[in-house]
Amino acid sequence: MLELTVQNVEVYWSFRSPYSYLATPGMSEIQENYNVAVNLRVVLPIAVRAPELLFNPQNANRTRYILLDWARRADFLGMPHVVWPFPDPVVQDLKTMEIAKEQPYIYRLSALGVEAQRQGRGCDFAAQVSSLIWGGTHGWDQGDHLARAAERAGLDLALMESAIDGGDHLSEIDDNQSALDAAGAWGVPTLVFNDEPFFGQDRIDTLCWRLDQHGLHKT
Repeated sequence: MLELTVQNVEVYWSFRSPYSYLATPGMSEIQENYNVAVNLRVVLPIAVRAPELLFNPQNANRTRYILLDWARRADFLGMPHVVWPFPDPVVQDLKTMEIAKEQPYIYRLSALGVEAQRQGRGCDFAAQVSSLIWGGTHGWDQGDHLARAAERAGLDLALMESAIDGGDHLSEIDDNQSALDAAGAWGVPTLVFNDEPFFGQDRIDTLCWRLDQHGLHKT
């Protein structure tokens, strides 16, 4: 009996990206409707890995546009949202664009995302946690918010925390960034199928069209 090879959709994704949050329903749709493995590939946000590319005073108009556009897009999609999350996953002064040296949230979140993918629940975890951050949960980092989000994704936060303590998760994040660069893309969310990148939450329907061309829609 021949064993079928499962094809992959790689999702390059960041917990600080509101557009990544907006991509989560589409990611779930692909998981549910297509015969592919949807793999979460967490990368660090530009604000941390290369702040000079986006978040600086000279690009203030771009920042203002993102603040306007992502909320508008969330309204269009009927997804809950806030103007900007509290706390911000990246500690940054949005007026001066200065990035704080201490970053208590983004590295932990990113490592947890890697661990979730290793446990086969990457996209589920991303959807649940990003809905906390970007959907309006004030103080999403406090209390049992993250633990309950992990539980809804079928995971145990305490076990995940133990796994990332001293693990190589941050190295995998670096590898993900290198793979994103190799795919010819630069931002998130980017979904890659058969080495073809689809950049942006609004390109998921185009990716589904491509998957249909390959006969991958579940019957």
